Amino acid sequence: MSNKTAILKEIIENRRIIKPEEFNGKIIPESMIREILPAANWAPTHGLTEPWRFIIFSGKEGVQKFGQLHADLYKQETPEEQFLQKKYDKILHKPDHASHLIVIAMKRGKQENIPEQEELAATACAVQNILLTASTSGLATYWGTGGMCYHPSLKKYFGLGAEDKIMGFLYMGYSDKEHPKGFRHTGIEEKITWM
Repeated sequence: MSNKTAILKEIIENRRIIKPEEFNGKIIPESMIREILPAANWAPTHGLTEPWRFIIFSGKEGVQKFGQLHADLYKQETPEEQFLQKKYDKILHKPDHASHLIVIAMKRGKQENIPEQEELAATACAVQNILLTASTSGLATYWGTGGMCYHPSLKKYFGLGAEDKIMGFLYMGYSDKEHPKGFRHTGIEEKITWM
C-alpha cells in the first residue's frame, strides 16, 4: 500500500459524526470554511452537471436565524392538533452550538437524460468530500435531516424548483468530545459477490 493510499484510508476510516448538541460553540474561521468547500466541487458528476448547492448560515446569528426559520416553518405547516411544542423547541435549538449550518441541495440541471438518482449520488459525494476535508481539519460535523427537511415549504423558501431536492443539513463546529471509535457490523467481504 502506497503512503498516499494509507493516508487516505486513515482519513476515511476515522471520519465520524458528532451530534450538534456536543459542539462547544467555538466559531470556525471563515477562511477555513472557504478552504474546505472547494473539495465538494471535485465530486464525480455525470455530464458535468455539478448539481450540488450549499446555502450557508454562519456564526451565532446565522445558525440561530436558521433555527428560527426552520422552527417557524414547522409551526406554520403543521396542523394545530399535530403540533408538538417539544419538537418545535428541538428544531429551534438544534443548531445552537454549531458554528455553521449548511443546507444541502441537489439542483436539477437541464440535462433531463441524466437520472435523478445520479444527481442525488453526485451531491452525496460532494458532501462526503466536505466531511472528509473537515475531519482532517479537526472539525466536528453532523449531516442530519429531520424537521422540515423534505417538506416542499423549505424548498420554496430557498427558491428551489419542484424537481430539486433538499438532502439535509450539515452542522459544523468544534467539539471537546473525543471522536468515537469506528465500527461496522460486518466486514466488507460479507457485502461483496465476486463473479
